[in-house]
Amino acid sequence: MITYHYRAMTADGAKTRGVVQAVDEYAAVEKIKQTCPIVLQIKPVEEKKGLLTMEIGSKKIDTKALSVMCSQFAIILKSGVSITACMEMIADQTQDKKLKKMLEKAAADVQQGSGIASSFQRNCKELPVTFVETIRAGEESGTIDESFAALEKYYEKAYKTRQKVKQAMSYPIFVLCVAAVVLMIVMIKVVPTLAGTFSDLGGEMPAITRGLIATSNFLSKNIILIIIAVLALIMGFRFWVHTEKGREKWSSFMLRIPVLGRINKLNGSGQFANTMATLIRSGLTVGHALEITSQVMDNYTLGLETSRMTGSIEEGKRLGDCMRECKYFPKTLVEMCALGEETGELEITLETTGTYFDNEAQHATTKALSKLEPTMLLFLTGIAGFIVIAIYLPMFTVYNLI
Repeated sequence: MITYHYRAMTADGAKTRGVVQAVDEYAAVEKIKQTCPIVLQIKPVEEKKGLLTMEIGSKKIDTKALSVMCSQFAIILKSGVSITACMEMIADQTQDKKLKKMLEKAAADVQQGSGIASSFQRNCKELPVTFVETIRAGEESGTIDESFAALEKYYEKAYKTRQKVKQAMSYPIFVLCVAAVVLMIVMIKVVPTLAGTFSDLGGEMPAITRGLIATSNFLSKNIILIIIAVLALIMGFRFWVHTEKGREKWSSFMLRIPVLGRINKLNGSGQFANTMATLIRSGLTVGHALEITSQVMDNYTLGLETSRMTGSIEEGKRLGDCMRECKYFPKTLVEMCALGEETGELEITLETTGTYFDNEAQHATTKALSKLEPTMLLFLTGIAGFIVIAIYLPMFTVYNLI
């Protein structure tokens, strides 16, 4: 519901002002005219945003919560409960504050005659376009319960895939962070103390020790400047990546880089197949499904390639032929889509292909991490060995002098 501030004139000619809530401006005017025949001015009330009203946390909708909500909708709607009552029931049960607020407002909008998909979209801008358009398609075809069931499977699958990747990446990231902290402490606190001891003992220190002390002194004196420079580089990179040219170049690089490039292609292929399968199952045309899929692809370059196919499909080309013109999609995905299109089983083929690429991406990630861990261990051992040798060599020199 949208809140409007208005000025109007009553039947006896008296001017009045007030506030009214309605789905849109036309509905608001109709409400005002019930008591005031002449509406002089109407405008939406701007929501004030401040520290006390702002929402804390990520703007993105939690995928797991979205999956659970879709499952609840699919079950309750099959039992014959009205969509408004269904929204109110799920709003009372959900723990996600964003979804709860959206459902309460959407229920009021639908009760006023607004469409289901439009109500969701109006009251929660962060909802994925896949969700909104799938619900819209189910609403138009009268199979909205099936649309919610399809979305439940889609988001549950996406959530599990993302969790597996996070679990696989958590250990090496943790080890690198701890190693970086320990190394900084050693270089800034421990080495300067030892350098003072070596100077007191006298004698010429080995080159490896002098290099270690020089590095330690540089870090100690310039640590603030180094941190500022690193932060500036990160901010500059983030700004560049958010430009059109930078975003395209970086996403293309992430598809060409060894090892990670293959993993990104597999992830992108699985996302493409799963999203297309969900949208086509809901009744969308291939062209419309491609247009929506291009907006939700994590890799920007793959999204652009998907978007370009939309125009070719509208010109009458087949999906398989359009995909063969793409540079980065794997041949297996292209041929499976072409086969599914020829046999009339595109939806089932896409679903099977999506599962295949999800499994391949997980296997490739696990394999890459299994090789990364010993490499990382050797690298850290090399650094530790360098520091130990640099510290002990002056001691041997002192003992020989004695």
